[in-house]
Amino acid sequence: GSWWDLKASFSCQEGSWEGTLVSVNGTRLATSRDFDASTGRPKESAKVLLLDEAAARKLAAQVESGQARVSNVERKAFNERPQPPFATSTLQQEANRRFRWTARKTMSVAQRLYENGWITYMRTDSFFLSDQALAAARKAILKEHGNDYLPEKARFYKSKAKGAQEAHEAIRPAGEVFRPTEACVSALDNDCARLYDLIRRRSLACQMVDARGTRAVLDTTVGRALFRASGKVYRFAGYRAAYVQTPESNAVKLGRGEADGDLPAVEEGQSLAVETLAARPHTTQPVARLTEATLVKEMEARGIGRPSTYASIIGTIQDRGYVFKRGTALVPTWTAIAVTRLMESHFGDLVDYDFTAQLESGLDAIARGERASLDYLNLFYRGQENGDPGDSGLVSLLALAEEKADPRQVCSIPLGAADGADVLARVGRWGPYLEHGERRGRIPEDLAPDELRLEKALEILAKEEEGPQVLGQDEETGLDVTVRDGRFGPYVQLGEMEKKGDKPPRCSLLKGMTPETMTLETALKLLALPMDLGPGTDGNPVMALNGRYGPYVKCGDETRNIPQDIFLLEITLAQALDLLAQPSKRGRRSSPKALSELGADGEGRTIKLMDGRYGPYVTDGDINASLPKGTEAEGFSLEDAMALLEKKRQNPRPKKKRRRS
Repeated sequence: GSWWDLKASFSCQEGSWEGTLVSVNGTRLATSRDFDASTGRPKESAKVLLLDEAAARKLAAQVESGQARVSNVERKAFNERPQPPFATSTLQQEANRRFRWTARKTMSVAQRLYENGWITYMRTDSFFLSDQALAAARKAILKEHGNDYLPEKARFYKSKAKGAQEAHEAIRPAGEVFRPTEACVSALDNDCARLYDLIRRRSLACQMVDARGTRAVLDTTVGRALFRASGKVYRFAGYRAAYVQTPESNAVKLGRGEADGDLPAVEEGQSLAVETLAARPHTTQPVARLTEATLVKEMEARGIGRPSTYASIIGTIQDRGYVFKRGTALVPTWTAIAVTRLMESHFGDLVDYDFTAQLESGLDAIARGERASLDYLNLFYRGQENGDPGDSGLVSLLALAEEKADPRQVCSIPLGAADGADVLARVGRWGPYLEHGERRGRIPEDLAPDELRLEKALEILAKEEEGPQVLGQDEETGLDVTVRDGRFGPYVQLGEMEKKGDKPPRCSLLKGMTPETMTLETALKLLALPMDLGPGTDGNPVMALNGRYGPYVKCGDETRNIPQDIFLLEITLAQALDLLAQPSKRGRRSSPKALSELGADGEGRTIKLMDGRYGPYVTDGDINASLPKGTEAEGFSLEDAMALLEKKRQNPRPKKKRRRS
């Protein structure tokens, strides 16, 4: 849906401000909340004025010639309470908004902080703070901000999450004293310090006094049109001196008396000048895609998962190809749609939003000793004997689905009809594709399902029928050089496939290249990759290549990425050598250093004394054995080494079994 409004700027001796049209002749003007989020159409119940472009411009002309007066001024004091301390979900949400971190990275960094004793346990849905934490927070507030920021009594918070457990504290700095962030920087790393600082600030802020300020609303009447401006100013920062919640972009930390939208001190009836006036169009926007932060928030609200599972759930749906990332947004794939269709058709109760929450409640009941675990599992898998069909267990549901589910139907999503036949998006073994009768077309991997309309599908099918674009012929072989669109994006190819499995030379387009701008000359250069630039300083050839993570140069075992300001196809030997001369950023661990060769054993194997990461050891090329603690490497004999290796050979250390997650 679309609508128009007016925006005007007013001025007087006391200052200037901008106001937005809110009503005409007492009838409220339509805003975004008066439109249905799912359809974009105006709500039937909304009794509002909906302006189109002509009406908005006509009203603007009338307002521009009218006299502006202040019709109402309201100023009210407000108190703003701090947010609770961090739990797992809120920490993941804030780190995603502020640092653009994934839930998995946030938990990985938090794990390091916990293991090194910097924070309390990081998998929790509790807002509880111990007496030790409250004392440490109040002590730090008094020292860093002063008595004015310290409330008389400690603040207490209660979790609103479904099925929240109070087994742990909230996430806060560990110990009787909240150590400064600077100490974390030197002890760990920058990521740990950033997350620790976030946790520390939030832990302090939740125990500080309210922020105080003034909200103002200023109404201006011009003829029959009413414009409104609003703003607020913080007179006392309170908890905001330590921490400000991030809304969507980076947080702004306000200090004492710093304003974020104060209005001039004007009086009712005061005349004003209209400086500017503009009619503005608006269009309803679809509901925003879920990000990791909003997905965690939604799961917590629905009682799905636990603090320990949020990150793994998000990781799983990405690893299995159910969603892909576009910026920070999580976009569902065709595979996800097909799986959802299957589950909703045959396992409706299991994918109901309330099922996971109910399952969590059942498991909690087992943990409390109120239900027997084996009976509960038997009911889930076998169902109730002589019960309703809806009480069927998983075993019978699987058997029924195997009998009735049609894979072709499940994996076919109709997009519409053209020329008397359905156009289908299908999920195949090699990815999603389009089907229209006998026609086939590959669906681009970065195209979201909701963006594939019937018109776009027909366009893809038509382009597929055109076949590859011939750029010209290679003079050396006489074969056609073509640019094509493949599963992993556009690429160039020399010749055609002679027989199945015998792939002709081909190369993906570099970043920034498009099929429309591809030339024969550039295509031949791409097909010539990897490119031999000449000999390196050690005599090995210096090669320029395009890899999975972008263009790079290689000489022997040394590799360096090619920066964006150097074009892969035009790189020179001198530039490549300069790159290779730079220190590696990959942070490889150095290989163990050989201290000496002790001799050969009875089977001719050379015994070496090595200097390893964890100290000196001996090796025969097959078995490694560390020198006993306190033994000096200098003077260690061949006989001692052989005895040590034989002992290790007779008693090898058993491999640890990996636990399945």
